[in-house]
Amino acid sequence: MVYGVMYRIVYSISLFVIVAVLLYYMLTGRGYQIDVEWFFNSTSPYMWAGLGIALAISLSVVGAAWGIFLTGTSIIGGGVKAPRIKTRNLISIIFCEAVAIYGIIMAIVLMGKMGSFSADASYAVLEHNRKSAYLLFGAGLTVGLSNLACGVCVGIVGSGAALADAQNPALFVKILIVEIFGSAIGLFGIIIAIIQTKGAGMGDSLTT
Repeated sequence: MVYGVMYRIVYSISLFVIVAVLLYYMLTGRGYQIDVEWFFNSTSPYMWAGLGIALAISLSVVGAAWGIFLTGTSIIGGGVKAPRIKTRNLISIIFCEAVAIYGIIMAIVLMGKMGSFSADASYAVLEHNRKSAYLLFGAGLTVGLSNLACGVCVGIVGSGAALADAQNPALFVKILIVEIFGSAIGLFGIIIAIIQTKGAGMGDSLTT
């Protein structure tokens, strides 16, 4: 009930602010600024590339932390009744931590594709840098979201593995296989991001 009321309040305030901003721009003769093309042409390519790198590492860390939170609480709670599970179930924590490592690795790869370029460069060079920045942003978002989902997936499965292991040790290996497949989601995100950034590279040259 309380969450429903808070949701309606936040939704109403957000809608009011959006409508007020739109009316302000339209009534002051600056309605042309509510234009997607104008927005993309006015923003710096460095901003999009930087946002992609930031999303890649930040969402990956959030996914890893979320997974460790879910798994760790179950390991600690189940370890009270069955202390034997605390050692081998640490592999679930390792899987969660690997999600953050995926994000760090991909952020380093994306940073290697950034480079400075002159504002006086030719139109072709500027368009190439703008396209490369969008590709870096998309790749970073892909890695971040896939690792966020991967961290939550591994955390939930790892939590179930710990509780199942506390009741029946024979179930641990079977659930661990599910956890390994869940961890592969992060690798899929990295592979897709590498494909996305093929041919991307910022700089004064059109070659990458």
